[in-house]
Amino acid sequence: MINFIGNRRKAYLLSSLLVIAGLVSLVFYGLNLGIDFTGGTVLHLNLGEEFSMGEVQSVLDQFEELEGALVQMVQGRDITGELAEEGLVVKAPFIEESRRNELMDAFRSHWPNIDPDDLRIESVGAVVGGELTRQALLSLAVAIVLMVAYITIRFEFKFAIATIASLLHNVVVVVGVFSILQIEINVPFVAAILTVFGYSVNDTIVIIDRIRENIKHARKSDFAKIVNESINQNLVRSINTSLTTLFVLISLLIGFNYFIGSVDLIVFVIALIIGVLVGTYSSIFVASPLWLNLQEAQLRKVKRGK
Repeated sequence: MINFIGNRRKAYLLSSLLVIAGLVSLVFYGLNLGIDFTGGTVLHLNLGEEFSMGEVQSVLDQFEELEGALVQMVQGRDITGELAEEGLVVKAPFIEESRRNELMDAFRSHWPNIDPDDLRIESVGAVVGGELTRQALLSLAVAIVLMVAYITIRFEFKFAIATIASLLHNVVVVVGVFSILQIEINVPFVAAILTVFGYSVNDTIVIIDRIRENIKHARKSDFAKIVNESINQNLVRSINTSLTTLFVLISLLIGFNYFIGSVDLIVFVIALIIGVLVGTYSSIFVASPLWLNLQEAQLRKVKRGK
């Protein structure tokens, strides 16, 4: 039997390092927000022939406002499974219409076979991303309140506190990793965070339910032993559930990267993969030990009162 409770201080230290590193990165570097949050222009075009990213960059270098623009080569497969023609996506700050025309003329001078029907230019406002973020934060707040109420009624308030603390830990770690790596985030990232929040609570609830069942007839002095046994009893289930989910996510990551080429979807899956790993870790090393700490603190308070 693995002694999880005996190693809880080491787990707390690791979690503290992850959270602090993420928060420091957020304070000093922030998040690499995409155009969904900052606003900008997105160009989708098919050049009609083979090209290299160096050639594309040489065209973009002629325009100062496109410095630092995200350039993405995309390629899918047609209905027969054959590789389709490679396309190009350019995400940049707002570009005036006159400068857009100059940009398209520059592309046509290099690739005269560009089909006008294969060109799409979109202006994206930051309002959409900001509104979605506010709705996501509101959803998280409502979810936290409902979870606290449910877990308090179904189990007890200390279980609710431990669960919410572990869920917030997961969100902070995922956001912190994206801040440290400066991975560009857009609207799908917000959906990923909400998904991680919902996914993480499942494994935690299963473990605390086992703890509740095992402590019914246990002595108070045996709480640490009971918590450790409960975690070990659910260990195989937790690992199998996480591995199954990870296999699916890794398959999606390969598919999005090789067949679809969407950066936003790739970022979405990466956030989910990190969330599943951190969520499994926190349900074992954070939520349950934290409940034990709260329980032990209450027992010490009662003893001092006597």
